[in-house]
Amino acid sequence: MHIPQPVPTAISDESFAGVNYHIRGELVPELQIEISSQQVIFEHHVLLWKETQLNIELKKLPGAVKRKIAGLEFFVTRTAGSGRIAFSRDYAGQCVPLHLRQGEGLDVREHQFVAATDNLEYSFERIKGVQNMLLGGSGIFMDKFRAGSGDAIVWLHGQGNVFEVTLGDGDQLDVEAGAWLYKDPTVSLEAVTMGLKTGVFGGGGKLTWNRFTGPGRLAIQTMFIAPIEGLDTSNTATAAGAGGLAGALIGGLTRG
Repeated sequence: MHIPQPVPTAISDESFAGVNYHIRGELVPELQIEISSQQVIFEHHVLLWKETQLNIELKKLPGAVKRKIAGLEFFVTRTAGSGRIAFSRDYAGQCVPLHLRQGEGLDVREHQFVAATDNLEYSFERIKGVQNMLLGGSGIFMDKFRAGSGDAIVWLHGQGNVFEVTLGDGDQLDVEAGAWLYKDPTVSLEAVTMGLKTGVFGGGGKLTWNRFTGPGRLAIQTMFIAPIEGLDTSNTATAAGAGGLAGALIGGLTRG
């Protein structure tokens, strides 16, 4: 199996699926898109700037009732007209474009989506496993995109640096629970827990990660910040569910 390799951090004058786009900046990158015939959808809070002639409207997502019950947004914003528009998220990382040919799909960790062409099918799936047991309530979710009517693009924001690996059929990789960014639908995900029975952990410690099995692409982000307002990282279960399972475990032990 190959080891994960870094994804390029800057792109100029890239064209795909009827749009031209540019990724500029290193610390908190800007995604700039030239809108013409193909419109894009995005979450309203990622808008950085736009040309005045380009309008913005709301788009209702399918499955609104289920999304509301799950605590997810059921409206996104959509461009209308033509002009330039730019997006960014409010933390350091990389903007990663994913080109999807018609019929291809992509699974994305929630809250990492920046923008996408408006011809995509956009749904969600609850991730089963240990993080949901720790978080309680509705748990955490995975955005699912599919290019059902022509080629399409999804732009994501990975926290820290982003690395990608292509897993062969049956290849497996264990990843810290908050560190995966996206995967092909052909890559399966399961939670794996290992008991830590010796040394400072005594007989009660556990370490949990996500195990991915190929074939397909898998991307890893080197930093994870839980996008939850008021996240109390002093709570071991909450910190663990947000991705820092090992850190939460160790922190809980040191706090007694």
